[in-house]
Amino acid sequence: MKTRAVAALVGTALLVSSCGGTTKGDAAPQQSSAPAATANPNAPLKQGLKIAFLPKQVNNPYFTIADGGGANAGKEFGAEVKEVGPSDANASSQVSYINTLMQQRQDAIVISANDPNAVVPALKQAMSAGIKVVSYDSDSGQDGRHLFVNQASAEDLGRTEAQLIAEQIGGKGKIAILSATPNATNQNTWIDFIKDELKKYPDMELVKVAYGNDDDQKSFTETQGLLRSYPDLKGIISPTTVGIAAAARYLSNSPYKGRVKLTGLGTPNQLRKFVKDGTIDGFELWNPGDLGYLAAYAAAALASGQITGAEGEKFKAGKLGEYTVGAKGEVLLGKPTVFTKDNIDDFNF
Repeated sequence: MKTRAVAALVGTALLVSSCGGTTKGDAAPQQSSAPAATANPNAPLKQGLKIAFLPKQVNNPYFTIADGGGANAGKEFGAEVKEVGPSDANASSQVSYINTLMQQRQDAIVISANDPNAVVPALKQAMSAGIKVVSYDSDSGQDGRHLFVNQASAEDLGRTEAQLIAEQIGGKGKIAILSATPNATNQNTWIDFIKDELKKYPDMELVKVAYGNDDDQKSFTETQGLLRSYPDLKGIISPTTVGIAAAARYLSNSPYKGRVKLTGLGTPNQLRKFVKDGTIDGFELWNPGDLGYLAAYAAAALASGQITGAEGEKFKAGKLGEYTVGAKGEVLLGKPTVFTKDNIDDFNF
């Protein structure tokens, strides 16, 4: 998968949500308000870097795959990579882990923020201590990191999800959104673009945004609640892999199967049976393994002095090729891929 476009999504991925609380590795770069040192693009990647990945939750399949990609990258450039994090996705649940990682003198922290603001004070302390901070999947406040490795353009994801549901329901009818947590920055940004894109479809009405908190059972229950409250609902968009899987499970065993269209973000292996049985017509995603892989290389480039997080800087990310730092310290993995009955068996992750 040499490109930033995730059209080549091979390998691994899962539930866009949060991760629970165990320990597995290290990782982190950042976009800080403090002036950075001068970049040396020819500097070699340092050996023995300590990089800690801090997902929203550990034991979440999506982050297991993403952080596994980071661990694979670390093996390539000789880093010690681990994953640590909470078992819940509460706004402040990551703060104590940041403090511990700072005490452990990690070279970099790679974080998917449960809340964009709650983690910033602790991340700023880590940055002041010389630790590079990279956010991935869900951004922190900009002054709390050096870089944000974004899975795909937020606008691309939001607008294409609206377009998918519009195509599936013929551009008419009531729809709902089943999101993760109310404070998840990535979810909320995508939803803003979904809402804006829906302005192009005057015969479609967004009746509710529900929150499953990236919990399988709550997402299942919220799906039930949506259909009880809106029995004439035509479609559901779930921009979280936990949510879309739970919604698919409910729909597949209900009278709404095939009548209520479901789309959003998921993985082929997770949703293959629901695509084949007609519960889902099509959904999309990037490759989470590539996301973690890119985040690890970005963290290493920061910690090695190749880049500082300034716009226009370039760095190489192993098999994925060269990337350029964009505005506000954003590095974009690439465009999402749509999975349907016609192509889903071409992918195994």
